[in-house]
Amino acid sequence: MAPALRLLLAFLAIGSCTAADHVDLWPMPKTVSHGTQRLYVSNNATMSMAGSKYSDGKAILKDAFQRMLDLMKLNHNADGANPSSSLLTGVNIVVLSTQDELGFEVDESYNLTVPTIGEPLHAQIEAQTVFGALHALQTFSQLCHFEFTSRIIGLNSAPWMISDAPRFPYRGLLIDTSRHYLPLATIKGVIDAMTYSKLNVLHWHIVDEQSFPIEIPSYPKLWNGSYSYSERYTMPDAIDIVRYAEKRGVNVLAEIDVPGHARSWGVGYPELWPSDSCREPLDVSNNFTFKVIDGILSDFSKVFKFKFVHLGGDEVNTSCWTETPHIKEWLNNNHMNVSDAYRYFVLRAQKIAISHGYEVINWEETFNNFGDKLDRKTVVHNWLGGDVAPKVVAAGLRCIVSNQDKWYLDHLDATWEGFYLNEPLKGINNTEQQRLVIGGEVCMWGEQIDASDIEQTIWPRAAAAAERLWSPLEQIAEDTRSATSRLSRFRCLLNQRGVAAAPLAGNGRTAPYEPGPCVRQ
Repeated sequence: MAPALRLLLAFLAIGSCTAADHVDLWPMPKTVSHGTQRLYVSNNATMSMAGSKYSDGKAILKDAFQRMLDLMKLNHNADGANPSSSLLTGVNIVVLSTQDELGFEVDESYNLTVPTIGEPLHAQIEAQTVFGALHALQTFSQLCHFEFTSRIIGLNSAPWMISDAPRFPYRGLLIDTSRHYLPLATIKGVIDAMTYSKLNVLHWHIVDEQSFPIEIPSYPKLWNGSYSYSERYTMPDAIDIVRYAEKRGVNVLAEIDVPGHARSWGVGYPELWPSDSCREPLDVSNNFTFKVIDGILSDFSKVFKFKFVHLGGDEVNTSCWTETPHIKEWLNNNHMNVSDAYRYFVLRAQKIAISHGYEVINWEETFNNFGDKLDRKTVVHNWLGGDVAPKVVAAGLRCIVSNQDKWYLDHLDATWEGFYLNEPLKGINNTEQQRLVIGGEVCMWGEQIDASDIEQTIWPRAAAAAERLWSPLEQIAEDTRSATSRLSRFRCLLNQRGVAAAPLAGNGRTAPYEPGPCVRQ
């Protein structure tokens, strides 16, 4: 009898339930069906790849499977005896594509089945790409739990049939290493936690006016603008972060914010400042400014392989340009006012990025001021308010939604309910225009966070947005009260996995209210 037919008969015999029947998965998959039988996962569970076209030459699946086993044990000593029946011996993974290069809009879909009959009994994952298979392993890990009585891994409500795919291809989280330095281990911890809720873009806001912590081989004095000698990232460090993220299905988006937010650049190269007393935005009149940007992006292109680079462009105070005699003369000679110069700078920086093979993301001020002049492949990053995305897509440009009133994690008065209910397609009814919203991003700006408090400031609110970005609209709760129990359990799971996620009750980064079990906090 064919495996699919055996599984169907098992469902008919046991009865199945829908996703509404107490499924504690986060984010909610596209479709879920399950039964009522308890299984156990062998202490010697193995991964097989029978029928797969993918060779796993980079050990992406091998390493992910081992991480999954470790997550399921939650550091407990799983030394119980395997039962003689109802035992899952492992997971068979079928990947249909031989490719394992992580790119934008890579197929992340998967099918996961956990049968109750078969010899041997194993879970089955089928995915178009290895990155879909990674998501399936994360989902499987949430089905499992450590049983304290038997001291092995249990799996309830089998058989399971799950078919899943993301709603948006871009599901981002911004970290800011310019306001406070974040150690490499902290960044890797953020990446690990992102995978648990299926976020797939780490937006690395690397530099800003306060510090320039990254090595740029083309202009080695730039990181003189770091806070200290020890608060820096070498190029091998950046390569390590990118590789670490890619093996987990996470793209790394690098940002340099120009022409504003760049005072730290001039510590190593003072000629980038308009003057010693007026230090930003970068000197638009000096060709050296654009040579430095070219050098940075040339070096970035060897490390950050994501198709996009973020060039900022926000909050540009142009008063230094009019207050500095040589720039004022340059403006007059080129028949420009400061608005013209702002546009000139952004468009020239875009051309440099494009010459290095990138497509460009800019903050929304560039669109608000001269949207019709931007390169037509520009992605506009919304942050100021909720009415910009409809205007961006109506103009034919792509958009990422991060409106600060809902998806800024540094706003500690912003509750998880607001994160959950924020709809990226609000006000966009045209189907073609909806496709131009490539996704959204929650932003962890660093003015009041460092390695000591970043995790509890991000989680679980970022996970609330993650379900909005991953799950189909019909699976997203219209009333947050119906999602509270699932998110509470996911927050507890994060804690058990070593992620310092804060309680749901209260504002961001809140403390537990009183003694009690995790799910009641």
